[in-house]
Amino acid sequence: MADRTISPALKLGLELGPIVAFFVAYLKLRGEVVTIGGTGYDGFIVVTACFIPLIIASTLLLWRLTGHLSRMQVATLVLVVVFGGLSVWFNDDRFFKMKPTAIYLLFGGLLGLGLLRGQSWLQYVMEEALPLTQEGWMILTRRLCAFFFGLAVANELVWRTQTTDTWVWFKTFGLTAALFAFFLTQGRLFRDHEAPDASGKNTD
Repeated sequence: MADRTISPALKLGLELGPIVAFFVAYLKLRGEVVTIGGTGYDGFIVVTACFIPLIIASTLLLWRLTGHLSRMQVATLVLVVVFGGLSVWFNDDRFFKMKPTAIYLLFGGLLGLGLLRGQSWLQYVMEEALPLTQEGWMILTRRLCAFFFGLAVANELVWRTQTTDTWVWFKTFGLTAALFAFFLTQGRLFRDHEAPDASGKNTD
């Protein structure tokens, strides 16, 4: 299937819509217990059970509209289904709370493996979006690798020591804001290691 372009607003809505829906639904159902088949499920588990098919549908629709999914999107979907499914099956919210840890460890580990091989695997994913020199890609990859491991540690600390309410706010807003802040603080790197265009001049 050939890649196609869709509006940025629609793409953002498909990517963030399920997360926003999860947050809103949790606020409405927190503290509630729903009995299904004689088993009581708290609101977090119920919302998780609804979140799984929602993110599957949004990801498939994104693939249908664009003809493309990144490896990160596929990995995220698989981990949501696995860890979310375990939480619902065992009626235990800890599995779903560990999902961000697994995602960030996976991404950080893959970037680290590439670095050990002297390669920036991040470049293969984001080269079209960020025109950087080879040195720039290696620096950015090292920083992002360390950052992912830091997020994994932060997620573990929050869900193991704080309430579910705190973790949901942290997951919905804290981790997302941290990723945006990371790239915003890389402005100097992007300037100093901007790749030259075909004429040999830096692209401005």
